[in-house]
Amino acid sequence: MKIEDISKVNLFLFDMDGTLYLGNQLYDFTVELLCTIRNAGKRYLFMTNNSSKSVADYVKKLAKLGIEATEEDFITSSQATAYYLKLHHKDARLYVCGTESLKTELRKNGFTVTEELDEVDCIVMGFDTELTFKKLEDVCKLLLGRELPYIATNPDYVCPTEYGSVPDCGSVCDMIFNATGKRPVVIGKPTALMPELAMAEHGYTKEETAVIGDRIYTDIKSGLNAGIMGVLVMSGETTQEILEASEDKPHLVLSDAGQMIPYI
Repeated sequence: MKIEDISKVNLFLFDMDGTLYLGNQLYDFTVELLCTIRNAGKRYLFMTNNSSKSVADYVKKLAKLGIEATEEDFITSSQATAYYLKLHHKDARLYVCGTESLKTELRKNGFTVTEELDEVDCIVMGFDTELTFKKLEDVCKLLLGRELPYIATNPDYVCPTEYGSVPDCGSVCDMIFNATGKRPVVIGKPTALMPELAMAEHGYTKEETAVIGDRIYTDIKSGLNAGIMGVLVMSGETTQEILEASEDKPHLVLSDAGQMIPYI
């Protein structure tokens, strides 16, 4: 696939951290890229595995970075998790090892969040920037004490920042596995659920949709699983060594997402 094929894309599903910004630093090309897509009459969505923030929080974060956005411009692993829970565990009372923003998102979708362990019907693990040992202990108690549904918002091992990386949800899930032998059902990228939701809700086909992100094992794999174009950018987590070693190959590799601008 050639970079000229970007002209066929009408729905751009952008990862955020490592793709459009790093930590609190917006990449120089991001505003021009998003404006170019809008001016061409095309659509973009921000598709992120980061479940530490609610959609409302992301709108505020982007505003601080200089990007105007509404809640309709996002599809997050928190939203996808709520969608999955509605389908499979509709009335479940949730123990959430996650941030207050994640808990708020789930409550907004009609779920009861509780810290009373004997009331819990389902465990939800997210990227928890407010993590405590008590939360880890509670999850272990629940998993070892009863057979409960165990859901993780995303499998990412690290979250990129402007100074390097910090442990993400996948790393904490590995800690829990080492203690309990239990693995969660994973909702976010690399499953096809988020791209499929985006296409269904906004009326685009696979042939005109692309995922753009900096991670092969989440962003690109979600595109491959959904049968759509996967564009890897080398502005975040992936190194040349990781790319060469990966069995999953993107359709296109760019130094950064700004390279797409002339072809939109």
